[in-house]
Amino acid sequence: MTIKIYGGTLSPFVRKTVVFAIEKGIDFELVAAFGAMAPPEFRKASPFGKIPAMVDGDFSLADSTAIVTYLDAIKPEPNLIPTEAKARAKTIWYEEFGDTLVAACGGKVFFNRFVAPRFMGREGDLKAADEAQANEFPKLVDYLERVLPASGYLVEDRFTLADIAVCSPFATMAHVDCTVNPTTHPKAYGYIQAITARPSFAKLLEQERAMVKPKEPA
Repeated sequence: MTIKIYGGTLSPFVRKTVVFAIEKGIDFELVAAFGAMAPPEFRKASPFGKIPAMVDGDFSLADSTAIVTYLDAIKPEPNLIPTEAKARAKTIWYEEFGDTLVAACGGKVFFNRFVAPRFMGREGDLKAADEAQANEFPKLVDYLERVLPASGYLVEDRFTLADIAVCSPFATMAHVDCTVNPTTHPKAYGYIQAITARPSFAKLLEQERAMVKPKEPA
């Protein structure tokens, strides 16, 4: 039975989960789940209505970290969550950095510039979005510029969950013109460009760009 992942990849958490599954070579079906559009099985899998959720046969689960942990356990190779103690801990830290700090900033920017007007029929708080981009975003990029190794990967000089989790929210913000300046932060810019150019990311982002294009006037 094919694993079902519920949500939409404009969410950095859903995208992280989907990219992880693609990189693992795990067969799955992405099922749209947005508020009232969510099917009943999504509500069962995610009791608080958060995306992503997952159903694998009679097993269901919510939360992107929990889901990628499960996917990693059922298909250990290719290894995307290091097993060496320090590298594993660093990977979890970078996942937390992406999920909490970067996504929190991205939520303010993306929600107010896109989600509120497109899906909720109301104007977003553009001042809050601008303030997040002006004040929070630079601190995140400064940190990333500082810690990036010469290899271009955050942990063990190879592609891991850390890179997926950090780049996913940056990709979401890029959809609404919140991007890294290549002049002031060349390492961070090049890193995000390289990771999101991987086929697992690139196809999703191409589809998403079509979704976020401004609607043509009626």
